[in-house]
Amino acid sequence: MTTLKANELETGQALPDLDFKTTTTVVAGGAIASRDYTPVHHDKAAAISQGLPDMFMNILTTQGICSRYVTDWAGPDAIVTRVKTKLGGPNMPGDTLKIRGKVLSTDGDAAEIEVTGNNAWGNHVTATFSLRLPA
Repeated sequence: MTTLKANELETGQALPDLDFKTTTTVVAGGAIASRDYTPVHHDKAAAISQGLPDMFMNILTTQGICSRYVTDWAGPDAIVTRVKTKLGGPNMPGDTLKIRGKVLSTDGDAAEIEVTGNNAWGNHVTATFSLRLPA
């Protein structure tokens, strides 16, 4: 795998699309792996009791998927220096999370990347990643 170089990026450049199929295993496994034992993230009945049709993904799993999306694109020599994440609607088993990204800005070896994730509920996540890339 090669790493992107800072001079290869342009403002507005799109990252490759990723359509992520959300499964029960991903939702429950991500919650348990991140030690989030809140029942709505691994127990469908608990989520239903809170007014939702199914359990839903926690923020740490969402953040992990977005981070992997950016670092797979940027390569192993890219360094993530900051992440800002805002959650929107839920992401549940059966949803397809449509992850999209674009280069917001570049400055020398630094780049700002915006990532959005949308599903049938609307916007699930918006995140901004600050990266350092090889010159």
